[in-house]
Amino acid sequence: MATNFLVHEKIWFDKFKYDDAERKFYEQMNGPVAGASCQENGASVILRDIARARENIQKSLAGLKEVLPDPSEALSQATPGTSSGPGASSGPGGDHSELVVRIASLEVENQNLRSVVQDLQQAISRLEARLSTLEKSSPIIHRATAPQTQHVSPMRQVEPPTKKVATPAEDDEDNDIDLFGSDEEEDKEAAQLREERLKQYAEKKAKKPSLVAKSSILLDVKPWDDETDMAKLEACVRSVQLDGLLWGGSKLVPVGYGIRKLQIQCVVEDDKVGTDLLEEEITKFEEHVQSVDIAAFNKI
Repeated sequence: MATNFLVHEKIWFDKFKYDDAERKFYEQMNGPVAGASCQENGASVILRDIARARENIQKSLAGLKEVLPDPSEALSQATPGTSSGPGASSGPGGDHSELVVRIASLEVENQNLRSVVQDLQQAISRLEARLSTLEKSSPIIHRATAPQTQHVSPMRQVEPPTKKVATPAEDDEDNDIDLFGSDEEEDKEAAQLREERLKQYAEKKAKKPSLVAKSSILLDVKPWDDETDMAKLEACVRSVQLDGLLWGGSKLVPVGYGIRKLQIQCVVEDDKVGTDLLEEEITKFEEHVQSVDIAAFNKI
């Protein structure tokens, strides 16, 4: 019967699983492709739905075959006079009509299923063609394109310029031209100008007054005891006269036990008067001066 052709048909229901596994393998090897992966996912979903529909159809047909007997056996049992049991003549007509109705309905369902299967086969063929075009348009393996080589034109041989033979008149003119005389004159003029400028700079620098470094020193001059004449001690200190030394104000500062020390200010030029020389000159007055200390030292 026509309804039995799908029972023995071999269909690869798990094809979508192998397609997914193959796609994942190539994605892991070469990286995922954005556009092609999305389209392949959509195609795999459609193929999965088609495979499930086929599986349901096959299961329903297998169930009908188990429930319904073979049509040839049903017809042989439904013909009158073939039954041998009691009461067989009572209902053969009803059973026969019922079988005919069921067979007619099965043939209608078979035709519907055939049309559905044909539609599914056409859809599968279209999907396979679409997948093949997608695979061709966007290959998974990207090959590196070779760099374009620039075309280099062959080098042309340049002919050397022909030398012009000089005539004796031209040689005489060339000898008359002095190529180095002007450079020597320019060098002499530049040297004279440089010497004049250096001389002017030295004269200007000599006229400019030079800055004299000076320092302000505060000295503490201590006497031997409280009986020392402090006026005489100050006169001795001020009697020290040196080039670059200028004495300033002074005052008496008490130290203790009635002893006072002389605190005197002076300004010295650093190049001419030093602190060691100043202390040495003051300490020469041994009768009045015990020691000399520098209380403050400031640059002016």
